This record gives sequence, C-alpha cells and structure tokens, in this order.
Amino acid sequence: MNNLHYKSLLEIGRLIQSGEISSVEVTQTLLTRIDTLDRDLHSYFYVMRDSALQQAAEADAEIAQGKMRGPLHGVPIALKDLIWTKDAPTSHGMIIHKDRYPTEDSTVVERFRAAGAVILGKLTQTESAFADHHPDITRPNNPWGNALWTGVSSSGSGVATAAGLCFGSIGTDTGGSIRFPSNANGLTGIKPTWSRVTRHGACELAASLDHIGPMARNAADAAAMLQAIAGRDDKDPTSSSEPVPDYLALMTRGISKMRIGVDKSWALEKVDEETCAALQSAIATLSSLGATMVDITLPDTEKAAAEWSALCAVETALAHEETYPAQKDQYGPGLAGLLDLGHSVTALAYQRLLLSRAALRGDISALFTQVDLILAPATAYAGLTWDTMTRFGTDQALFNGVLRYTSAFDASGHPTITLPCGKTTSGAPIGFQLVAAHFAETTMIQGAWAFQQVTDWHKQHPAL
Repeated sequence: MNNLHYKSLLEIGRLIQSGEISSVEVTQTLLTRIDTLDRDLHSYFYVMRDSALQQAAEADAEIAQGKMRGPLHGVPIALKDLIWTKDAPTSHGMIIHKDRYPTEDSTVVERFRAAGAVILGKLTQTESAFADHHPDITRPNNPWGNALWTGVSSSGSGVATAAGLCFGSIGTDTGGSIRFPSNANGLTGIKPTWSRVTRHGACELAASLDHIGPMARNAADAAAMLQAIAGRDDKDPTSSSEPVPDYLALMTRGISKMRIGVDKSWALEKVDEETCAALQSAIATLSSLGATMVDITLPDTEKAAAEWSALCAVETALAHEETYPAQKDQYGPGLAGLLDLGHSVTALAYQRLLLSRAALRGDISALFTQVDLILAPATAYAGLTWDTMTRFGTDQALFNGVLRYTSAFDASGHPTITLPCGKTTSGAPIGFQLVAAHFAETTMIQGAWAFQQVTDWHKQHPAL
C-alpha cells in the first residue's frame, strides 16, 4: 500500500478494523521505517519492537473475533519519554534516569492499551522536558530540514509523527512544548485544559503547569487520541471530573455562528512577515466559513512569559529535590540554570507570582464572554533554526517572540489546538493556535476541523 505511513490515524484505523490490512503488517512497516530513517532523525529514545508486534497480533485477533475497541484499535502510536511504561525505560530525557523502569504504567498508557492502540516506543525529549536536550543525548532532526528547530520539549514526538514513524504521539506542554513541535513539524497538536488529562505516571517539569496531550496530522486524529485519554482518574486528585464530550461526533457542526477573537496588535503586528501573511490567510479562510472575527485585547503576555520562568523554576526545583544539587554534575547547563533560579525565588516573590497568575487566568477567562475562540500565532517567527535558538536565553526579543503566545495559556490552563496554515518561502511549516474556554476543547476542535476541510496544509508531508 503506497505511503501507508502517511495515512491519517483514523484512516489506517478503518483499514485495520475492516480487515483490509492487518495491524501486524502496519506495525512491521513502521518498525522497518524507523530502522531505516531514525538513524538520521533520532526521534526514538527506545523502540518497543517485541511488545508492539505482540499488541498488534492481539489487536488482529480481537478484530477477527468482532471485538472492536474503537478508532485506535490496532493503530501504532508512540509516547514522549516521560510517560511511565513498566515494560520500557522512562528516562525523562535525563542521563541519571536512562535505565529507569517504572513499576507501573501511567494512566495514559493504561487508557491507550484499553483502546487497543499499539505502542511503538518512547520518543526523545529535552532534559526533564525543559528547553535543552542533555549534552550527552543526540537531539532529533526536523524532517523538513536538519537546520530547522524541531520545537521543544516534545521534539521526538513532533519528528516521529511528521516523518511517518507513528500515526500519532503524546507530548506534554508546560510552556509551549506541544505547540512548538506541532508548529515546527507541520502537525496538529492539542494542549487540553489543565486537569482534562490525568498526570498520574508522567514525570514532572512543573506540576501545576504541565499538560498532557496528543500530537497528530489532523484535528480529527488528535481528537480521537484525546477521547481515549481524557477524564477523571482517582490516582490523580487534580484531574477533572468534568464529563468528556464525544469530540469526533461534535466536531463537524461547522463554525457559521462562531465568534473568533483577534487582538490585531498582538497577533499580527508583533510577528514576522511570513507569519503575518499566513495568519491573515487563516483569518480569511475562517471568515469565509461563516465565523465572525471580533476585536479583543489580550492581557500582557510578555509579562506572563517573564513570570512563567520563575513559576516553572520553583516547581521544577521541587520535582528535582532528591537529585539536585546532590547530582548537579549529571545535569545539563540549561536545566541546572532553571533549578538554580527556582532555589533563589523567595516566598514573598513567589506569592506575588501566584497572585499575578490568578489575575491572568481571570482576564483570559473573561474574554470568553465575548468570543468562542481566540486566534493566536504559535510563535512570532517562522522557520526558526537551531542556530537562532542558541540565543533564546540571551536575546530578549527572541524569548518574548517565542513565549508570549504560549506560556500564558499554560499559566491560565486554557486549552489550545495548534494546526498548520502555511509555509515559508524555504518550505518550513507555519502554524497558528485556536484557544478556547476551560473545558471547551470541542469548540476549538470544531474550528480546526472546519479549517482543515478547506485547506491542505495538514496533508503535506516531508519528502521521506
């Protein structure tokens, strides 16, 4: 079957579940592709070859008996290497944990197994899901061009999904780490409302900022993955008891009565020319589908980005208290710097940050009395390169341009979906976000699905 690896998750699922192709055949095809391409892409930290083929055979047997578990049944996916798996190591991108085997699966893994998904392996990530890969770990290469930034920290998730080495993956987002790699690799990624997806069995970067969500090639695929993992988990007391809607059933209702907020000075005037042009085209497309664009004003997200660093640092210091600074020599400089910042923040300063965060959450929530969605860039700059991102920690304009559109929505806990809407002149993907009210994932998926019915950016793949 030609280009089997680039079929959508739902399409390959239908082929497997109808018996037109076996899960074992699909899984073996992807494992062979991983063997061939990942020597250069470095997206996988650990390939779970034997267990993946066993899961695929079990899926084929169940399907043959008429036992259907849903749209993910028999479909190969992969996990960021901070999701616990008892049959594979979970290193969290850290040298000191490279051989760590958890004693249990995370709840997300349990739910994927219950849905019949085939787990191919663990995907490379940055150290502790912060900004940099550990110096001793080979970073993944963007399949659209080796010089291009992959986005972080879910770098392997972005690369593997874009390159056809899985049909969907799990990422996490604390400051932008689902949205950056989705944008950089031409994918559709969902950062759900904080607490929508359980964090039990996921290594922490910053507990109250961490979001777990799917990365896929289109909105429907991402929605199907979210459906499988969303919902209350008694093992995670912070997980929400809000009912989980049927995302796939509700996403096709159109956007003719939808109000989409745009802060023009924030979204269009503070980005580069190619990003601005892509966003204006996206706005025109959404308008042509019947959505009404509404002028709004976002709170100060550059202030929020600056405060995010200290908030994240304190929580990360707590998460690493058993090994830092006791094993400081095993840490890379980027993560060590964050931890040192966390140790330096005073109690009074931290309380000021918490009050400011609460105000930000309230100000953003209030906007949804005027609109159903907010349109936002994914970053201010299209086609970011690894060379450019070496200045991320020292170039204030670059720092602001990258984080002003993402970190505020981690601090506020609002859900977003990132999807492709263009290309640079050199062929790098450009994406944008739709942001929704708390637990209104259905609305943003609906908007993304409608956009992808009349555009084909999500159907374009690297020439691999």
